[in-house]
Amino acid sequence: MARRVLVVDDHQPTVQLIRSALEGMGLEVSTASNGAEALLAVRDEKPDLVILDVMMPVLDGFQTLNALHESPETEDLPVIMLTARSSDVDIAHGWRSGVTSYLTKPFSLDQLTAMVRRVLEAFAPVGSAAEQQPQ
Repeated sequence: MARRVLVVDDHQPTVQLIRSALEGMGLEVSTASNGAEALLAVRDEKPDLVILDVMMPVLDGFQTLNALHESPETEDLPVIMLTARSSDVDIAHGWRSGVTSYLTKPFSLDQLTAMVRRVLEAFAPVGSAAEQQPQ
């Protein structure tokens, strides 16, 4: 069964670029264009990973991340923050807020796909093939 990734960004060209790269990795990809849509998608689709922009309408990325961490069902859901907010203050805020990883725009698809691979391996479901592979 393919792992599921939710891409949350209000910039559709970025969403399509990421979707194409992740689908090329064999992942199932769904999308949302703001934090409120993301919370509904997480509830309905149960993704294995969320890639989350910060600057979006309705709920920004930090508000969305906080809402995910407040729910027992999603508090451990891995989140990669992918944002143009690249100041040390913003990055520190991301880490303090509990992101799994933080990547700034502009980014390379190689960087993103490597990060996605690492996060999905680190958060492999108990008993999965990824977890059973020798180190």
